[in-house]
Amino acid sequence: MTADEFRAALARLAAGVVLVTAHDPEDGPRGEDVGMTATAFLSVSLDPPLVMVSVRDGSRMDDLLERQELWGVSVLSESQRHIAGRFAMKGRISDRLLFEDIPYERGKETDAPLVRGALSVLECRTEQRVAAGDHTLVIGRVLRADTPSTESGPLTYFRGR
Repeated sequence: MTADEFRAALARLAAGVVLVTAHDPEDGPRGEDVGMTATAFLSVSLDPPLVMVSVRDGSRMDDLLERQELWGVSVLSESQRHIAGRFAMKGRISDRLLFEDIPYERGKETDAPLVRGALSVLECRTEQRVAAGDHTLVIGRVLRADTPSTESGPLTYFRGR
């Protein structure tokens, strides 16, 4: 099996799209916010409440979550496709500029930016990191969950779009 065959087969599995965010207090005098679009995100356990996100090894988010245990997740609605695209770009501009015109509020538990209008938001603390090929599976305990918006359907990723 080739990498292209594997990618094509999994492209037929629809996935929800989330924005994973964290605040890096060590980056500059006021810190900096970091964000990453993810489709490899899922519920792991109800008791305790655990979720998992897969992050590419060596990415900015992987480096940050290795030393910052608090992070947030915004489950994006279909009307927030532009946010997903912005944070998924390769060779992108600085995270500070990416957040510039996106309405968000700071998580009470994590200080992570949580997108306003998201279908749901979660605040998490890393419980475990598991090496998995060229990615790291970050398992987080959900500290707080909220469902601020139900007016739209979910943003999904299917066949590369």
